[in-house]
Amino acid sequence: MGLSRNKIKLIRSFKGKKFRDEHQLFVAEGDKLVSELLKNSRCYFLAALPEWLDTHPDISADEIIIASEVELKRATFLKTPPPVIALFHQPNHDAKQLDINRGISLALDGVQDPGNVGTIVRIADWFGIEQIICSSDTADIYNPKTVQATMGAIARVKVIYTDMARFLREQEQLPIYGTFLDGHNIYEEVLPDTGIVVLGSEGKGISREVEKRVTRRLYIPSFPPGRATSESLNVATAAAIICSEFRREQV
Repeated sequence: MGLSRNKIKLIRSFKGKKFRDEHQLFVAEGDKLVSELLKNSRCYFLAALPEWLDTHPDISADEIIIASEVELKRATFLKTPPPVIALFHQPNHDAKQLDINRGISLALDGVQDPGNVGTIVRIADWFGIEQIICSSDTADIYNPKTVQATMGAIARVKVIYTDMARFLREQEQLPIYGTFLDGHNIYEEVLPDTGIVVLGSEGKGISREVEKRVTRRLYIPSFPPGRATSESLNVATAAAIICSEFRREQV
């Protein structure tokens, strides 16, 4: 039967957040990403080249279609057509599922680049951080670019959207970290195994309302001290350094 025009139109429609929210589905593309998601997520629809299906005989999806390379090229959001495209059900995560008193959690305050958000989810997964709280103006986790950047980590890390300032106000029993130019050198701090780490937007950093809730200010120093350097680090790069330091303290 192949991948029909209507199915291609359906896949392309998930570029819009309104459509994703309405149908509670998201797009995933490529062998590695789809294979990772199939282990933990319910698949609504999958279209793939016949040779891909031959090497994945045990996949489970509500609907499976054999597609041609030309059809996948019409449907894809990527520059190079992948061997498989799938639609997955969005998990029903909410704030009540969070165990905020166990381990380290990340909080994204207005991080707007989908690639950065997806990369941070992947970093969190690598360092065993299982929950990320996002402000409402943070890029949508189910944006196709975000999903692609997670490389499957989206299936293992809970991502919740909420009113960030209010959420942090309710967590005053925990240390709440944020990075600032006037913060304490992260390499000289004794970091706990429980707490919340706030990461701010690419252009503005942590918002004023959220900054009021930060109880411990950190700084990632450049090297060597006093040398002229870049104005700031990419937020995903900063996240990797911070997560690594928190985990190093626990080794």
